[in-house]
Amino acid sequence: MQRFLQAQNIVNPVAYMTLAVLVFHILISWIAVFVLSFGLLGAALTLSFSWWVLVVLTLAYIIWSPACKETWTGLSMLAFRGLWGYAKLAFASAVMLALEIWYVQGFVLLTGFLPNSEIALDSLYLVGHTIIQLIINYWNWDFQIMLGLSYAASIRVGNELGAGIPKVARLPVMVVVTASIAFSILATITVMVLRYPLSTLYTSSTTVIEAVISLTPLLAISIFLNGIQPILSGVAVGSGWQVMVAYVNVGAYYLIGLPIGCVLGFRTSLGAAGIWWGLIIGVAVQTVALIVITARTNWDSEVEKAIQPLRRTAADEGGVVVAVDEV
Repeated sequence: MQRFLQAQNIVNPVAYMTLAVLVFHILISWIAVFVLSFGLLGAALTLSFSWWVLVVLTLAYIIWSPACKETWTGLSMLAFRGLWGYAKLAFASAVMLALEIWYVQGFVLLTGFLPNSEIALDSLYLVGHTIIQLIINYWNWDFQIMLGLSYAASIRVGNELGAGIPKVARLPVMVVVTASIAFSILATITVMVLRYPLSTLYTSSTTVIEAVISLTPLLAISIFLNGIQPILSGVAVGSGWQVMVAYVNVGAYYLIGLPIGCVLGFRTSLGAAGIWWGLIIGVAVQTVALIVITARTNWDSEVEKAIQPLRRTAADEGGVVVAVDEV
């Protein structure tokens, strides 16, 4: 539903609804955990409830807002036309994203099998009354920002390809990559300068603090890669390259990054740092592959591919689609 709105440049209402739900979630989480003493169960239940509140608000906006009166006309059997093609694309997108998430979580799992695993694991996941993420958490904060830019690039590139304007489709790629790299450089410098305060926010253990500080340079490298990789993934989604990127992810993550991480983590003295190096190498290989794919892209050809479904739909409904050369 959010993509449906964003594809129409309806962005501010989505941001306002999300902010309102965030404030609401903080309030009910505090009530459930501290006032009603539901603990971890209360935190889980309020998170689920808040997500559903956001779903209901977004759906209500789509149905009753004047901004969507021409794009949302109610449920129709026409929604199932061409469903198989969209289903294949959706499945490829799910696989592409899942491979990335499982890759990171797999490295965290591997850390638990290291010698002296309690310290090694705490440097990635600090265990207290609740499991508090440290390095992975900071990385995810940065990643969420880049994910937002990735969605923007995906939607803009997809819109312009569908409109048959290859030059404009190329422009957001350069703009978003430049902006994200600039932000990543700033975030990398901030992490390195504040590595000790960031390490002490969640723990007073000297051993854990030292372990986290030792991994901070690797976090900085990961943050810098985050300035490129998610954006290129967004471009890939907007261009319909999900299947290709899924294959790239398998090769870069599971055939290169994961084996290297296992070797460096378990066969050398690097330990957790070795596992993290494997993660970084996998992401770096994927980033280079996406850069090559994007740089070699013929955007005129991509426009032609994008408007083929529109031509078929228009032919079925008796409509007209303007040719690319006319645009």
